[in-house]
Amino acid sequence: MNLEATADSASRFVAFVEELTSVIGHADRARPLRDYCAGLLVSDGRRSVEPIAAVTAPAEVSAQHQRLLHFVADAPWSDEPVLAKVREVVLPAIERHGPIEVWIIDDTSFPKYGSESVGVQHQYCGQLGKQANCQVVVTLSIANHHASLPIAYRLYLPKQWAEDAVRRKKAHVPEAITFKTKPQIALAQLRQAYAAGVPRGVVLLDASYGSNSALRAGVSALGLKYAAAIVATLKVRSASERGAPERRRSVKELALSLPKHAWRTITWREGTNDRLRSRFARVQVHASPTRGRRGRPEETLLIEWPEGKPEPTKYWLATVDKSISFRALVDLAKMRWRIERDYQELKQEIGLGHYEGRGWPGFHHHGTLCIAAYGFLISQRETIPPSGPHSARMLKRLAIPNGYRPRGAADPTPTSRSQLGRDAPSTVDGSNRKSAPKMSMLCKPIQKEHASSFMTQYN
Repeated sequence: MNLEATADSASRFVAFVEELTSVIGHADRARPLRDYCAGLLVSDGRRSVEPIAAVTAPAEVSAQHQRLLHFVADAPWSDEPVLAKVREVVLPAIERHGPIEVWIIDDTSFPKYGSESVGVQHQYCGQLGKQANCQVVVTLSIANHHASLPIAYRLYLPKQWAEDAVRRKKAHVPEAITFKTKPQIALAQLRQAYAAGVPRGVVLLDASYGSNSALRAGVSALGLKYAAAIVATLKVRSASERGAPERRRSVKELALSLPKHAWRTITWREGTNDRLRSRFARVQVHASPTRGRRGRPEETLLIEWPEGKPEPTKYWLATVDKSISFRALVDLAKMRWRIERDYQELKQEIGLGHYEGRGWPGFHHHGTLCIAAYGFLISQRETIPPSGPHSARMLKRLAIPNGYRPRGAADPTPTSRSQLGRDAPSTVDGSNRKSAPKMSMLCKPIQKEHASSFMTQYN
């Protein structure tokens, strides 16, 4: 990146953040908003308030620390309008490559020590792949094959927390927040996105959400289609059978009964260059217990049984048009990998899990600002002219140079990639597929000698 490009990227960053200031409330929040987002992009290693303060105001770290801490932990601004504005600004950049194809519901976790941070409980931690002390967040993302963006972000508050008035008060949990299961949180996010007029997409769910019949019914009630992963024990009845409801059997049993000719090898795509292959079958089924139940028509059961495996490994129920091609159906179901990419990049490159406060407002404010910074990087992917056939992999940081870091500041230990567990794309679907172009390439620091040019533009 030359000096002109550095100054141009700084100018675009300032313009992007100024869009957000229109919904942040008081004018005195504009600078902390800008600095916090800048710090998320600039800081090496941990991106909590203290290192962000050191990076964004090296001459007055203590005062900056207090300003940013108040802004993220205490200031009464609302997350929803900011996330809506991020979506509004970033969506055109995503849709330049085609319409939104899917809405993706999922959750991600943050391991925690102690029990004081809001929502912490010993529960399943996807990041570690086991039961552990952690916080869990439910998210909704929109995506096409080019990019994806989280548009809703809500902490799951365990029942023990929701019913503990003392802990709620200490963590500043709003009175309106009551206990909701993760599928209930997900359905509320879907309803909010639908009401806001977000461009429609097929709703993708992993098995922990897709196996929930109430959630699937809620999606259908909104008039949305879904491709929902389900557990092997979920019972269905083949639409080709005219027997009574007692003929219901598990999807695994049905899959094992299918003839050899029902299986086809399908190639689908993930990311920019990846091509993956596996064996699939599809069959029309009734998933509701009573045949012809109102509002629950036939669904397509999609089954994956990779060559060499002793039994099928994945199952989906889909309400998309039955005329969809086999390959398009597989490609659609497999698009859920994009949320795994979101989680990985938000954690590794933006510091989504680095917030060190314990309260509800600060936890959500930090998440919102991380999504804003992430959205800016997504919107800027195409601002560097191509330099070769794989130039997408050579993108450098477009916003703020590493030189913004004060000289002599220590680099905290970055998040280990091995700790990402379930959230790392390499673990999805059990394959060893190549990764799509990574945000870490986009976040790669520009040369430090351009820092003064950037700072002139930024400040």
